[in-house]
Amino acid sequence: MRCAGHDSSTVCSIDALDAKSAASSVVVVPYLKTHGEDKDMIKQLCVAILILLFFICEAGTKEIKGIEMPDTLNAGDDTLVLNGAGVRKKYLVDVYVGGLYLKEKCHDPVKIIADDEPMAIRLHIISGIVTSEKMAASTLEGFEASTGGNIAPLKDKIDTFISVFKDNIKKGDVYDLVYLPGIGVQSYKNGTLVTTVPGLDFKKALFGIWLCEKPTINLDLKKGLLGQ
Repeated sequence: MRCAGHDSSTVCSIDALDAKSAASSVVVVPYLKTHGEDKDMIKQLCVAILILLFFICEAGTKEIKGIEMPDTLNAGDDTLVLNGAGVRKKYLVDVYVGGLYLKEKCHDPVKIIADDEPMAIRLHIISGIVTSEKMAASTLEGFEASTGGNIAPLKDKIDTFISVFKDNIKKGDVYDLVYLPGIGVQSYKNGTLVTTVPGLDFKKALFGIWLCEKPTINLDLKKGLLGQ
């Protein structure tokens, strides 16, 4: 388990169950004579073991482009569940794998944007050509789409938030953007808190980057985040 804490809030990624260690705990069944009913019993037992191993391997994560997105994420005192995930593409390049975490699964983007509830977005960088400048510019475009071009009231908050991308970005970097009511959006890079931006108004604009009616991201990612 990897955790990043700050004051009373904590973000933890729940690692996937190690399929190999789980598989090693499977009890070896004594040898049965392969005659008549014993053959059928062995077949049924083998099928049951295969099904069990399948669910063991699947439990705990969702894998996309080789990236395992945890099924749960802790935000303060709340445990969030993976609502959906997808890949951010730009000019045919896979930029990052994104995951949306909510208290309860929801497929209504308007409600998710408006809700004053704990929630989070995880961005796992999967491209080596992503730069701080490109990420900042793309994020600003997202805010413009999310706010209908009216970013002026949120300019200071947006500038503070975008500073999370100021340092060099490498393939494998993980950003957790966690909203906590009464605190704001806490942005973590590789488990370390970088910025905190208060306000429900900013939270709505931020999550709107991926969930607004006409986002600048590819629509497949929006559908993936909504679990569609």
